[in-house]
Amino acid sequence: MNPRVDSVNRRLRDAGVVVEVRILESRAHTAALAAAALGVEVGAIANSLIFDAGGVPLLVMTSGGHRVDTAKVAALLGIANLRRADPDFVRTHTGQAIGGVAPVGHPEPIGTLVDIELARYEQVWAAAGHPCTVFPTSYDELLRITSGTAAEVGD
Repeated sequence: MNPRVDSVNRRLRDAGVVVEVRILESRAHTAALAAAALGVEVGAIANSLIFDAGGVPLLVMTSGGHRVDTAKVAALLGIANLRRADPDFVRTHTGQAIGGVAPVGHPEPIGTLVDIELARYEQVWAAAGHPCTVFPTSYDELLRITSGTAAEVGD
């Protein structure tokens, strides 16, 4: 297994989460690709999106059926500007590549918002540190393992 995936597995186990990481046949860089590979609704995919909040990373776990409204999230956080992070920023702060960013397993904790839309699904799927890996979880578990805040992040 990939070292990033091993790190995610370790963090999940440390948090009391017992899951089996599923390896997909091909990379799932988008929620639509992941949903198709898993046979689930696109909304049940928990996208891990990294944003740059003035040099500080912000992880937004959003439903695959949602787009993040950066103005709404910036207002919620009381900051002037929020922009989608570039690949180097993402890798620096998560140790993972875009398309495979997990909710855990980062070098340092990252402030996290968890899209309330994910609560509509009994089971959601999140990346496990590599674009070919995912794991099943729940909305409540995402909040717990990320120490995240429930938020309306888009439309």
